[in-house]
Amino acid sequence: MMPSIFGENLFDDFFDNDFGMFPALPGRDPLYGKHAKNLMKTDVRETGNTYELDIDLPGFKKDEISVDLKNGYLSISAAKGLDRDQQDKEGRYIRQERYAGACSRSFYVGEGVESRDVSARFEDGILKISLPKQVRKELPKSTAIAIE
Repeated sequence: MMPSIFGENLFDDFFDNDFGMFPALPGRDPLYGKHAKNLMKTDVRETGNTYELDIDLPGFKKDEISVDLKNGYLSISAAKGLDRDQQDKEGRYIRQERYAGACSRSFYVGEGVESRDVSARFEDGILKISLPKQVRKELPKSTAIAIE
């Protein structure tokens, strides 16, 4: 077992470091580090007349999350702030891994969905969104004329 003062994992941190040689590659997310890829994992279920989304947002509070429907896109964003000036009553911080940051995700749901038809609730770190299925428009019957 390695001491935690070296980071999340001493060897992963050492071998993952590109020494700035590839600045175009995405770096570490300061909000969740290497675990940012696990953020906002989403399950989408289809029921008889709705789509149900379950989005993982651990560590966020309800007032830090916003859901918006605009131009057929359902956008979910979450922002977390951290007061770095706050002192611990018991002593000073040796390592502080929690940072301020934001994340967002969008889904195309179609032009026919209205915001009044979408419902959302947040409980136990999971945002649950329900939106109606769009009624499929029937294509016009064939108007082809037979050639004799």
